[in-house]
Formats: sequence, structure tokens, C-alpha cells
Amino acid sequence: MSAEGGGHGAVGPLFDIPIIGTEYHLPIYDFVITSWVIMFILGFTAWLASKNMKRLPKGIQNVWEYIVEALFGFFGGLMGDSRARKYGPFLATCFLYILLSNYSGLIPGAAMIRGFTPPTNNISITAALAILVFVSVFYYGIKAKGIGFFKHFVQPMAFLLVLNIIEEIVRPVSLSLRLYGNVFGEEMIIEQLGHMMPFLLPLPMMLLGMLTGAIQAFVFTILASTYIAGATEEHH
Repeated sequence: MSAEGGGHGAVGPLFDIPIIGTEYHLPIYDFVITSWVIMFILGFTAWLASKNMKRLPKGIQNVWEYIVEALFGFFGGLMGDSRARKYGPFLATCFLYILLSNYSGLIPGAAMIRGFTPPTNNISITAALAILVFVSVFYYGIKAKGIGFFKHFVQPMAFLLVLNIIEEIVRPVSLSLRLYGNVFGEEMIIEQLGHMMPFLLPLPMMLLGMLTGAIQAFVFTILASTYIAGATEEHH
């Protein structure tokens, strides 16, 4: 198992893309391909659902409207309906991407396919997601409060500035490691059980994986919504 691929016996990039005008090449690993496929599925199905929207939804439009309403209702309970409408698209995208990434490893035989690795099974992907949340907290916070956003770094006491800065830095580290550790551990267990008893033993783990995959997506998104809600909350 390579450090780059992060799972399932990957030994190196699948292929390289030359960078125009330089002698360098951009390596493309298996988890990147899977990530592209997931983004395409989300984007394409969302486009199908919205291209000819009807007042009485049917088919894929009905599915997407149910998902969006459920997620926005969930975020509304965490941060209020008005902020859920503002920040819900970002949070819902994170949730759906993580959920499909986690579930991609549960497809039968996926662990044996070269070029197919759950993106969240790689620390690079989970770190990128955590950094997106980190940046979004500052972006939405500054957008909502302006320069007043930075007041919380010296609250409740000015001498806590260093501790508050450390807390902000630790948040994305914690988000990325929590998601990566749970998904990586689960995938390794399923893979090893698949080698031992390929037809019986992995099934309970796969069912458990469906539950834990959803839980991890919810946990990540709940923490992200909590951070954004705290950054945009107006104190009176």
C-alpha cells in the first residue's frame, strides 16, 4: 500500500498528465478517478433533476427535492432556517460527496479493482475537505460580520488569543483525521475479511459500513455547520 494511494494495494499513479510548458507531470491516482466519478454523478443527476423542473415533481426531480428538503430541514434545526438557506448548498454538497465516497468502498469487488478507491480513504481528500470548511468559516464569518468576525479571537479575554488561534487550527486537523481514520479502518477490515471468507463474513461488515458511512458524513457536516453557525452568529 502506497502512501500516495492510501489504500487497497495501490503502488503508484494510474497515469500522468503533462503540465503544458513545463517538464513536470501531474500524477493521477485511483482515489482521484473515483472522486471524479462521484462528482460527475452528483453534477449530472442534479442537472437532470433541474433542467425541466415541474410543479409536480416526478422521477429524479422528486428524489433530489426530497434530499434537498431533508438536508435543509436538518441544517435549519442546527443554525436556523435563514442561515440554512445561505449555507445549506455548501454543507449539502459536502454531505453528499462524503456519503457517496464512503459508500463507494462498499460496492462488491471494489476493493479488488485497480483504479477504484474510496476518496475518503485517503488523507489528502479528507484534509482538502477540512480545509474547505476552514476557509468557508472565515469567508462566511467575514461576509456576515466584517472585521468584527475577528473579535472572537480575543474573547472572553484578550490573553486567550493564542489558545483561540490554536483552536481554529486544530479544527480542520481533527475533521480530516476523524473522517480518514474511520473510513480507512473500516475499509481495511472489510478487505481482510473478504480475503478470509469472501462470501459470508464481509456481509455484516458491509451492512455496518452503510451505517457508519452515513454517520461519518453526518458527523463531519454537523461539525462544519456548527463552526459556520458560530462564525456567523450575531450577538445582541
